[in-house]
Amino acid sequence: MMERIAETSPRFKARIAGVFYLLTILMRMFVEIFVRNRLVVSDNAAATATNILAHEPLWRWGFAADIIAFASYIALTALLYELFKPVNKSLSLVAAFFSIGASVVQAISSLFHLAPLILLGGTPYLSVFTVEQLQALAFVSLRLRAAAYHNIGLVFFGLYCLLVGILILRSTFLPRILGVLIALAGLSYVLFLSPPLVRSLQPYVLVFPGVGQISLTLWLLVFGVNVQRWKEQASRVWIPQCGEPPPGAPQ
Repeated sequence: MMERIAETSPRFKARIAGVFYLLTILMRMFVEIFVRNRLVVSDNAAATATNILAHEPLWRWGFAADIIAFASYIALTALLYELFKPVNKSLSLVAAFFSIGASVVQAISSLFHLAPLILLGGTPYLSVFTVEQLQALAFVSLRLRAAAYHNIGLVFFGLYCLLVGILILRSTFLPRILGVLIALAGLSYVLFLSPPLVRSLQPYVLVFPGVGQISLTLWLLVFGVNVQRWKEQASRVWIPQCGEPPPGAPQ
């Protein structure tokens, strides 16, 4: 897969990265706005349990959207790694590791999204618990999902965005304003290390992540990268091996 990505035109890679970025954003918006925000009632385990059972197919679609978002972001990570290798290969690799770490943590946290369906599904071996206890356990599982997703996953993701912002700033083939916006988005996500601070800054803490990621997504989709400048930057770090032509050279 990585070899095929490496052989692809940088502009095409950038636009495909934009497609995966857009898919990730749409899936995240769907699961947060139309599933969790709609069905989860703050500090009310009974109402939340009732909503989940009444809209079980929608709740399962939320889990599917989570997985699609994580898979899309892994593909996006691979594409951006290849795009930014000419800028700084080591930094691009470290950034990719942070992104993969965030995706793994968030994917595992999504298992807690399914836990209420098991706890509330009327399984005979759970009859030792009262209905209220099962509802409370289901609600706790959702709180654990949120804690893992926000306080661990988003911090890793913030570090990834910060490094991508630095790579954009050091590149010659993307506008530097995108680097500033993505770096600010990363710093905003890192603030999730302190939940009380994030709560005090709501909803402003999500301004830079929203503006930065949407701006980068649209730029990648519409413009891609400046191919000539990408090739020039790639040629500066190219080391010839076995007669291999430099990047962008005619075959």
